[in-house]
Amino acid sequence: MNATTAMVTSHFQLTRNPFGLLVLTTAASEVFEGVVPVRAFPIQSPEDGIALVHTDGHEAAWIDHLAALAQPAQSLIREELAMREFMPEILNIDSVTSFSTPCTWQVRTDRGDTRFVLRGDEDIRRVGPTILLVTDSHGIQFLIRDRANLNKDSQKILDRFL
Repeated sequence: MNATTAMVTSHFQLTRNPFGLLVLTTAASEVFEGVVPVRAFPIQSPEDGIALVHTDGHEAAWIDHLAALAQPAQSLIREELAMREFMPEILNIDSVTSFSTPCTWQVRTDRGDTRFVLRGDEDIRRVGPTILLVTDSHGIQFLIRDRANLNKDSQKILDRFL
């Protein structure tokens, strides 16, 4: 998208300036340069409840459902969110060095293969009925969206830690 490409919704207009920052123009003609999209519920409802926050920390606009926006708007907001957020999703647990902690996990994620150190069982948290967050020794969080979607070997390994 270039600086002249605009997104228009019923409530605001969103463009990207020459420096790559998002510029929000409200229906009341207020202009906020450098707004940042922030998800209200990034794990359980990533497509619902997104605030466009101004650099002063105040909410400049609210989006109930990202999918309800016109397509150029969705793309710009998704691009911005992808640049800010880093939470790889674990697709497969290939191996662990031990079933006691600390141990090293070798995993396949949606961002590629990696390994990390799990310090303790408490670093695996249930977020919902099927959602788990695994935090490595550096504080990076890995998401398991649905443990039933893991292969049988991965499920067996995970069960040893839960």
